[in-house]
Amino acid sequence: VPFVAKVVGIPVAKIAARIMAGEKLADFKLKPRKLDHVGVKESVFPFARFPGVDTVLGPEMKSTGEVMGIDRSFAVAFAKSQLGGGTRVPRKGTVFVSVRETDKARILDAVKLLSSLGFKVIATSGTQRFLVENGVPAEKINKVLEGRPHIVDAITNGEVQLVFNTTEGPQALADSRSLRRAALLHKVPYYTTLSGALAAAQGIRAYLGGDLEVRTLQGYFPDL
Repeated sequence: VPFVAKVVGIPVAKIAARIMAGEKLADFKLKPRKLDHVGVKESVFPFARFPGVDTVLGPEMKSTGEVMGIDRSFAVAFAKSQLGGGTRVPRKGTVFVSVRETDKARILDAVKLLSSLGFKVIATSGTQRFLVENGVPAEKINKVLEGRPHIVDAITNGEVQLVFNTTEGPQALADSRSLRRAALLHKVPYYTTLSGALAAAQGIRAYLGGDLEVRTLQGYFPDL
C-alpha cells in the first residue's frame, strides 16, 4: 500500500482507514489520474548474513525491506530501484550468461545491448555457441561440473560484474547453487528471469547515459 500511494500520489492507507471508520469512498472525490512516470519496487534480502543459505526464493517471506525507484522512464526507474537496494550496477566489465534452451533466443536482445555498451560476454558452451551464431562476440567458460577454471572461479577473482542465469529442473537448480552463492558473496548482480535481464540491460544503458535525475515525490504531482 505505501508503494502504491507514493506512485499514484494518493494517501491510500489513510483513505482506507477513514472508510473503515465509517466514511464513504465517494466523500474523497477521487478522480482518474494520468501518470507520466513509472515506479519500480525492489525487495531487499538478508541472504549474505546467513552462511550457506541459497538465494532461491520460495513461498515463505524472506524480504527484510523494500525500496522504490521512480522516474519518467521504466529503464531509469529500474536502475534507481537497483541502486536503492544496494546493488552494484556495473558501468563496464563482463557479463556471464547461461540460460536454458528455451530462453536462448529471448535473452539475445539483452546481451546484444550490453555488448554494444562495451561489456565483454562469457557464457557456458551451449549459450556461447548460440550467441556467436547470432552475431554476439562471446567466450566460453566452464560450468562448475566441467572442471576448473570455471565460472565460480571467475566470480571469486573479480572477473565477472553481472550474471544472467536461468535453469530448468531440480538438478540444474542444484548444480547452479555455488554460482548463486558466489555472486551473492561477491556482490555481483544476479538475474534469473528474462524480464529481469532485459530490464537490467536497459537500466545500465540509462545509468551510463547519466539520466538518473533526482526529484522529490511532489515533483511528480504538480497538481497536488
